[in-house]
Amino acid sequence: MTKKENNLTEASKVISIEQLKVGMYIKSFSDSSNLSIKSEGYISCEEQITQLQNARVTTLVIIPEKQQQTVNLASVLPNIETINGNKQSANNKALPISLDSELKKANHLYKSAKDLQSKILNQIKQEKSLPAEDIQSTTDAMVDSIFRNQDALTCLSRLQTKDKQLTEHSLNVAILMSVFAKHLNIDKRIIQELTLGAFLHDIGIVLIPKEILNKKTVLTEKENNIMKSHVALGIKLLEESPSISYIAIKMVKEHHERIDGSGYPNQLKGDQISKYGRMIAIVNAYDSMTSSRPYKSSVHPINAFKALIAESPDVYDEELVEKFIQCLGVYPVGTLVKLNSGKLGLISKLNKKKPLHPFVRVFYNTRMNQAIPIQEINLSESKYKDQIDRCIKPEEFNINLLGFFKAAFIN
Repeated sequence: MTKKENNLTEASKVISIEQLKVGMYIKSFSDSSNLSIKSEGYISCEEQITQLQNARVTTLVIIPEKQQQTVNLASVLPNIETINGNKQSANNKALPISLDSELKKANHLYKSAKDLQSKILNQIKQEKSLPAEDIQSTTDAMVDSIFRNQDALTCLSRLQTKDKQLTEHSLNVAILMSVFAKHLNIDKRIIQELTLGAFLHDIGIVLIPKEILNKKTVLTEKENNIMKSHVALGIKLLEESPSISYIAIKMVKEHHERIDGSGYPNQLKGDQISKYGRMIAIVNAYDSMTSSRPYKSSVHPINAFKALIAESPDVYDEELVEKFIQCLGVYPVGTLVKLNSGKLGLISKLNKKKPLHPFVRVFYNTRMNQAIPIQEINLSESKYKDQIDRCIKPEEFNINLLGFFKAAFIN
């Protein structure tokens, strides 16, 4: 008998959150909005019960006969966000390594993650199950890279290609979500779940007709409603994969909800939206604005920040928007800039004390229209009189940004 068949024969029981006790084996549970989550595991301490209560879980399905088997084992259920947030754990204090040391690993990881996204989308089209183990392994590796040096994957996330919009968007949102959560000192184990959820947040879009996805003009009301259905489609896909955590599914459900209730699919308002849902709403909007689409060109990070601020606190959580901007910096790592001298460079490192004076790796002189020896300069040092003139796009100077990036950072 297979494990799946065995689970079907096990007697289950529905209980309320008030009846939950340490040692019980959870098969699934539902929150206050009646979203049913398949997330199996043992409850090993009172803190986990509190976490589920704070996450507005109301009913649970348990398997009574398993209750006494492993009361003292560590739980395999993911932690749920608590009201007071999470303190930074010892796992969050990994020693950072240099950008150059991490970039080659990050570059390989980024390519592998893109390949995995393509594999996932193809399997969905063929009505096959999700490779959950591969997905978790990949997103965990991304989190490890972020903890070694977050600038490596952040740099790569800034290099967009128009033919891979769906795969790159989901991957970039996962990277940004991991960096943001780390900035907020969220426990690494939770960051792994958040990164997984971000990686899968738009998974339902693969089931939306291509003529709607690739339309270059404004969608009709009917087409817009079809597009919005990607959230429900994504939730359905993930609920069929029991190993996908509650947190991940919650993020898929809430990434288009807005503070004022103008979002979808459930028009949640204010505190009805979890902290993680409010975080991914900001990250998702930011990456969408700074990425090219068939119907629009990208905007510079600074302009995206301004747009997020303008829509706070009505649409986005104002405090989280401020922390997100602090996290990425005025000039996010990987941003292409033009200096007063006419030199072009990529932001290579933030300057926390002087945000307007980051580190820049220059590689091109616009006045001479030619490449120059790559040099990293710290704009905060007095010997460098250069200052940032403005953010630019590669097409403005007809340069191969990806080629220069590899020369400046990887090769």
